[in-house]
Amino acid sequence: MEAAGVVFTLGWLQITTTVVTTWGLLLVFGIGSWLATRHLSVDQPGLVQTALEGAVQSIAAAIDGVLPGRSELLLPFIGTLWLFVAVANLTGLVPELHSPTADLSTTAALAFVVFLSVHWYGIRSAGLKDYLQHYLTPSPILLPFHLLGELSRTLALAMRLFGNIMSLEMAALLVLLVAGLLVPVPVLMLHIVEALVQAYIFGMLALIYIAGGMQSHEASASPEAPQTNDKKGSAP
Repeated sequence: MEAAGVVFTLGWLQITTTVVTTWGLLLVFGIGSWLATRHLSVDQPGLVQTALEGAVQSIAAAIDGVLPGRSELLLPFIGTLWLFVAVANLTGLVPELHSPTADLSTTAALAFVVFLSVHWYGIRSAGLKDYLQHYLTPSPILLPFHLLGELSRTLALAMRLFGNIMSLEMAALLVLLVAGLLVPVPVLMLHIVEALVQAYIFGMLALIYIAGGMQSHEASASPEAPQTNDKKGSAP
């Protein structure tokens, strides 16, 4: 696997192949969304609309499984994150392209967005004062450990996705170099499955972190709050 090279520079800013590939994916997402939503129909949905509705409903169900009743709020962010990471992971299958998520700068940016979203949704759910209060619970002495935990899990989120996708691309390249064209299909299938699994794990971890931020003030306010949420989650 070649390191991401510099394509061109804008003053002191170097635009690498990772950035160009990410811009291309954003362009594809934008054009694809526009094309897929031009002729939506309630009475006679087409094949593309049916597939998209199935994907959206699956993501909403996953969100409801973690945070019952919050899928409408979190679906735009979590759904976009899930789809982008999945497509970015699969980009390495295209000849002459590398997965943006095999670059630490991309995964660090995604983890930073998740870090900001955790606090955004937490403050939006509890209010600034109550949200910050949970960092002092059960004792202000634990504040440094809470802050260290926030930073360490964000770093782990970035390193996990980067390490898995980079190793996946390297393993696929090595197998193809050793075995030639005898085993391309199993390697490609393994790459697709692993890329989708890593996208799912990244999105699910982001969802769990956000759920923790949104429910942290309830846990600090009353030890019985988590039991209430569990009851909601188990309701038919």
